[in-house]
Amino acid sequence: MTGNMIGIASPADGFVFGAYHVPVRGHRRGGLVVIQEIFGINDNIKKTCNAFAAEGYEVIAPSMYDRIEKGFIAGYDEAGMARARKASADTDMKTAIADARACVEFLAPRGTVFFTGYCYGGSITYVAACRIPGIAAGSGFYGRLIPDYLHEKPKCPLILHFGDTDPSIPLDGVRKIQAKRPEVRVYLYEAGHGFCSDRATHFNEKACTLARARTLDHFERHGADKSHAER
Repeated sequence: MTGNMIGIASPADGFVFGAYHVPVRGHRRGGLVVIQEIFGINDNIKKTCNAFAAEGYEVIAPSMYDRIEKGFIAGYDEAGMARARKASADTDMKTAIADARACVEFLAPRGTVFFTGYCYGGSITYVAACRIPGIAAGSGFYGRLIPDYLHEKPKCPLILHFGDTDPSIPLDGVRKIQAKRPEVRVYLYEAGHGFCSDRATHFNEKACTLARARTLDHFERHGADKSHAER
């Protein structure tokens, strides 16, 4: 099951950004917004979206840096990392959340909407849970910026996933989340950063499989149709 790129207008400024959309074939369990890592809508994010769609979710993944460069994709090398970090820094949170909200509203007419994201997207997931109405539940993966937004309270059930040896998100930051937001379930894994990435030096199959299973279970417990999707 694969998707295609569509255009969605942001309520922030009317800008039309690209988004990878994967429809559901067979039984629909809900809609799901997936927010990218800093590298854009690359093959790994598309593969992730396709996998969620195979579980019965209609998926939409916005291209978060389209205002900087249409169809932005950065490589994993040093130059690509620098481009991606700059694009992330140059995209303000208010605009990012407005684009994410447009995706939630795109899915909402067809039923319950859930939210997830990885790395940069993990941080967006936390803030979206605090600011965007209509999200049934969220699951954020290794969001480095989350401790900066703990003054905001999630309005939907939220779980978070972190690697216990992640150098970009020290355990002190994770403990800060746990202390400030005890209503948010935090899971720690024997892994580093990006354990669901397709980078060989980051991917941890055991951690990723467990975190994904917990995510699907979390969605089911908070509104997803429990009937099995047709494969």
